[in-house]
Amino acid sequence: MKLGILGLPNVGKSTLFNSITKAGAESANYPFCTIEPNVGVVSVPDERLKLLGDMYHSKKVTPAVIEFVDIAGLVKGASKGEGLGNQFLANVREVDALVHVVRCFEDSNIVHVDGSVDPLRDIETINFELIFADLEVLERRLSKVSKAARMDKTLAKEEALLIRIKEHLESGKLAKTLDITDEDELALMKEYNLLTYKPVIYAANVSEDDLSDDGANNDFVKKVREFAKNEGSEAFVICAKIEEEIAELDDDEKQMFLEDLGLKESGLDKLITASYSLLGLMSFLTAGEDETRAWTIKKGTKAPQAAGKIHTDFERGFIKAEVVNYKDLLEQGSLAAAREKGLVGMEGKDYVVKDGDVILFRFNV
Repeated sequence: MKLGILGLPNVGKSTLFNSITKAGAESANYPFCTIEPNVGVVSVPDERLKLLGDMYHSKKVTPAVIEFVDIAGLVKGASKGEGLGNQFLANVREVDALVHVVRCFEDSNIVHVDGSVDPLRDIETINFELIFADLEVLERRLSKVSKAARMDKTLAKEEALLIRIKEHLESGKLAKTLDITDEDELALMKEYNLLTYKPVIYAANVSEDDLSDDGANNDFVKKVREFAKNEGSEAFVICAKIEEEIAELDDDEKQMFLEDLGLKESGLDKLITASYSLLGLMSFLTAGEDETRAWTIKKGTKAPQAAGKIHTDFERGFIKAEVVNYKDLLEQGSLAAAREKGLVGMEGKDYVVKDGDVILFRFNV
């Protein structure tokens, strides 16, 4: 999974990126200090992996990972070359979802690029820049397609779709709000990789004081949550400064620190949960002496396609999947003991993989 972190300058975007990836991106109190896009890879915390790894005495335990791309702060007019221009938007075209960091705290020591804190105005500013960037992409595609559309029915259909999307964006709406049900058109929409078609998670960055009640009394946060709900997006509360402090601690210290603050989980944990929820993802597991590993798949994935995540040969030569729930496996202490109790199923090509399944694939190539 790949997530792009974006937002206006000085909203806490790079501070958040630093803390969740420990990548050390430069963070300073002035716009455009993030000159190059930064990329960091984060392991997805999963207690099931440790328990299974201990049971099997695995030589290696490999968690699922999320790749984060941090983009320079965008400003009004970025798509027209203001600030650092929209060169950075190209870096987020390949991501699965956007994490939009929105400032929901007052601090006279940290300048706001527009002079005051207003999260909905900030969201609108970024959205317009994404729309302008997408319009450029559509216009380039349209100029190519239009020339050949007169002689080709398929291209004529695409031309009509491109014009519809363009008009929709020009009215100030995001591509994902356009009503499209035709499968061919949906396939084209995915191919265009439009920024305004991507799912969004809003990270409401608050002060430490607003963290313990999850921003319940912060009016800025209320507005962001309402906006996200109406848009069908996810939203969560984070304090980038606290995340920065957590990033320096080991696991035991981190837990104590969170408890002292009255928190159950870190902002990174919240972000991972929101990402999996928004994108409809889950993990199945493979376990053994050599390696115990988590594999990220879409909910609803069938056994052969899950096998293909490990290796294309597994999908091509799929025969059966030996499946046991991780809790049952841990309780029984071994796969053989779970088999004896009838807790292991031999599943075929139509089996829909469940979160927490431990699977041994049988294949023949």
